[in-house]
Amino acid sequence: MSYKVSKSEEEWRAELTPEQYAVLREAGTERPWTGELLDEDRAGLYTCAACGAELFKSGTKFDSHCGWPSFYESVRPDAVELLEDTSHGMVRTEVRCATCGSHLGHVFPDGFGTPTGDRYCMNSLSLDFRPES
Repeated sequence: MSYKVSKSEEEWRAELTPEQYAVLREAGTERPWTGELLDEDRAGLYTCAACGAELFKSGTKFDSHCGWPSFYESVRPDAVELLEDTSHGMVRTEVRCATCGSHLGHVFPDGFGTPTGDRYCMNSLSLDFRPES
């Protein structure tokens, strides 16, 4: 896949913290209930921590009680890339930044009570938050 933002793994390592690199570039997962953005409730925009692309509006964030920030839709349908993930002995849908290909988390069809029925379960380490001014 060709992305608008493309860097060597050495460049990514130089720009990201080791924890961010493990999540964003190696599809790792941060421990539940530990992310800085889990309880963020201000109005604003969530962006990709690797490239700055706009991903989620704060108005789509909801408390899913899963331990990671959850959203019911991306800022635009083309903001994220969805891929089948068969790791860990299960089938899930991986969510990647469509601008740089970085791993963000997974989306599940169990966002009951949300307008879309989806739960984009994202790693805080994969996101930055820009509050509204």
